[in-house]
Amino acid sequence: MSKTALITGATSGFGAAAVRRFAAAGWKVIATGRRAERLQPLVEEFGADKIHAVAFDIRDAAAMEAALAALPPAFRDIDLLVNNAGLAQGTAAAQHASLEDWRTMIDTNITALVTLTHHLLPKLVERRGAIINISSTAALYPYPGGNAYGGTKAFVSQFSLGLRSDLHGTGVRVTAIEPGMAETEFTLVRTHGNQAASDQLYGGASPMTAEDIAEQIFWVASLPPHLNVNRIELMPVSQSFAGFQVFRG
Repeated sequence: MSKTALITGATSGFGAAAVRRFAAAGWKVIATGRRAERLQPLVEEFGADKIHAVAFDIRDAAAMEAALAALPPAFRDIDLLVNNAGLAQGTAAAQHASLEDWRTMIDTNITALVTLTHHLLPKLVERRGAIINISSTAALYPYPGGNAYGGTKAFVSQFSLGLRSDLHGTGVRVTAIEPGMAETEFTLVRTHGNQAASDQLYGGASPMTAEDIAEQIFWVASLPPHLNVNRIELMPVSQSFAGFQVFRG
């Protein structure tokens, strides 16, 4: 019998690639995201018996609950939650940053993630399932302009460890995946549509791809049930670490 995964942020990037990877391997997938027009091609590609698309804003708790309550019987036994939906907004230093951008990141990367996780925990415990949270290297390594985004991803990584502790003995596995530079729509969203900034960031850098991260998600989900990977941190070879800043006044 095939397993069922719920993957958020499935309209692009890691999420869309993960939906394709799991569906190609025979999983049933609930694909969620805001843009219905991007979810429908996934259904057409794999069939409505494999992909159930649900369009709603992950920040809207009422819409989330309604979508989960309306799941078809064939998709209700969820074995895996992939909390992928998330974003960065803005690159300004904290003292110049938009508070609205900060709130958007907190509402999406933290509040929506914990709301969905809380809602699905009883089913995941019943199914002895798994949770894979998409964090970021920004959770560990600060950089100028990373402020609230890095803080939200630090929460995701620490929340993942806390879930592991609380779910001890239930059989539920929890993993945080912390990617570095990967070429998706991430920078386009972060810069509010600046394609030139996105092209400049990734140009010549051989960044990771959405498919690279989808493969890691699938690998973790496919491990034997007695194994738990607590966290995976990965970067392209072209990315590494920089020195500390020193101000000389």
